[in-house]
Amino acid sequence: MTWLARPETEADRSAVREVNLAAFPTPAEADLVDALRADPRAWIPGLSWVAETPGGHIAGFALLTRCHVDGSPALALAPCAVRPEYQRQGAGSAAIRAALDAARRQGENLVLVLGHAAYYPRFGFVPASRHAIRAPFEVDDASMMVLVFDPARPVPSGTIRYPAAFGV
Repeated sequence: MTWLARPETEADRSAVREVNLAAFPTPAEADLVDALRADPRAWIPGLSWVAETPGGHIAGFALLTRCHVDGSPALALAPCAVRPEYQRQGAGSAAIRAALDAARRQGENLVLVLGHAAYYPRFGFVPASRHAIRAPFEVDDASMMVLVFDPARPVPSGTIRYPAAFGV
């Protein structure tokens, strides 16, 4: 299937919530998106992306919000969601790639993700420990990953500070 990836619009909010509700067993991720939208220190316009079916239905979603690594700005990739009927068909990858491309164009350099170690390396993510970056909680080394867009730019090291909505 061919996916159209585009920035989320205000008209997409309820559909994005539905994608997150369908993709996860609890409403926690859908509520997280709503809380991040309400936080002007976390929300960055143009970094919430959806993947649409050819018929215009939102199937996938990827969100990048502001976080910090020991005071230096970075981005957190979370949540990413795909409606169950469209999983493993490229909708999530389309939304993630588009969000990452948008972040790169906006001049960002560091993206963090806590996720499946077999999935996120396809986008260029590597274990965060390679850059001496660590989560503020215990997590498997292979699951806490970073993506650096320009290795010639300085990459901060230290502990990740997530927006308050993450609850950590």
